[in-house]
Amino acid sequence: MAEPPYFISLDEALEIVNRVGLELEHEYVSLDDAFGRILSGDVISKIDDPAFDNSAMDGFAMRHSDTLGAPVTLNIVGEVQASSHNSLPLIEKGQAARIMTGAPIPPGADSILQIEKCEITAEQVKILEESKPGFIRKQGENLKRGQTSLKSGQLLTPERIGLCATMGHPQLKVQTPLKVAIISTGDELVPPGRDLKPGEIYESNSYGLAGLVRAMGHQPIRMDSMADDIEKLRNSFNEAARECDVILTSGGVSMGEYDLVRKIMEEEGEIHFWRVKIRPGSPPLFGLWNNTPIFGLPGNPVSSHIVFRMLVAPWIREVTGADGPIETKVKVKLATKVKSTKDCLTLRRISIESTVEGFIGHQVVHQGSGNLASIAHCDALTLLQPGQSAEAGDWIDALLI
Repeated sequence: MAEPPYFISLDEALEIVNRVGLELEHEYVSLDDAFGRILSGDVISKIDDPAFDNSAMDGFAMRHSDTLGAPVTLNIVGEVQASSHNSLPLIEKGQAARIMTGAPIPPGADSILQIEKCEITAEQVKILEESKPGFIRKQGENLKRGQTSLKSGQLLTPERIGLCATMGHPQLKVQTPLKVAIISTGDELVPPGRDLKPGEIYESNSYGLAGLVRAMGHQPIRMDSMADDIEKLRNSFNEAARECDVILTSGGVSMGEYDLVRKIMEEEGEIHFWRVKIRPGSPPLFGLWNNTPIFGLPGNPVSSHIVFRMLVAPWIREVTGADGPIETKVKVKLATKVKSTKDCLTLRRISIESTVEGFIGHQVVHQGSGNLASIAHCDALTLLQPGQSAEAGDWIDALLI
């Protein structure tokens, strides 16, 4: 078997991972359970919205031609409420009807004037200015019956869920969330809450990665962290491949003697590439374990988060056809110098200040890949191309996170 590509660009890595697909399943959920899910089919409106011509204002309905010489006085011939649909008053020349927001437009009327621009007596209303045809919401101006309003793959936000309710759908066909196994490796790792012994650290990567997976609408399965033991690691991989759609590991992918994820993948798995030209986060590998996609992420906390955002998340969106969530690329003016690297895409953590000039970026914290606070407190990642200078005052690309 040919040697897998080594130390490749991010674009090359994405091209390789995107060749690997998954079989997706779907299910039906109620609107109450739809937030953050991904549509598995187009959503077609069951109704016209609005269902009938109606008033956008509390006021009076009238003939526009009667108001061209405003102020004018019109005779009041009735009242129309939102629930009124039978026996609507006929509006003839010189007449008007009191109307509420959302109420159907009575026959003969073609415009509305809001209540605050009317003076009312017992049987008449003085119209103080010309009435507004635009204050009538026309049937179907928002949605037409049979119209496809949301597409398969769209992430269900609160606004989109509300739109589905407007279209008359009590439940939606959505993708069954991917089950993503998360395995942290290292003898030094212990769960938060235990007293630390010399040489031990609290395991944090699996919690952060689980949050990133959940934010994409999928199901993280945090497995017990693995000591540096090849047999235990093999058993954990086998269990993950049986139970989950994707495997994420953290740690064990560099070049040390105890980097067992890389070692076991070289000997028993199928590696599609190892190392990517990004800083931080250059050691990741990708391949298959028992035909299950596996991403070997670096053990440094910042690196694992950044590799997920730059490599794993785009692949998940690709294989599921999802349109989000997705980070936004923006232009940022640097207030401080940012160090780049000669051969890698450089992803420094910066804070963003919004000004009249645009976004201003500040690098204010220690950038070590073990400093999780540097990403917990930042707003964006720089997108410095290999060798790109980044002096104070330069405008650069950044990724809002």
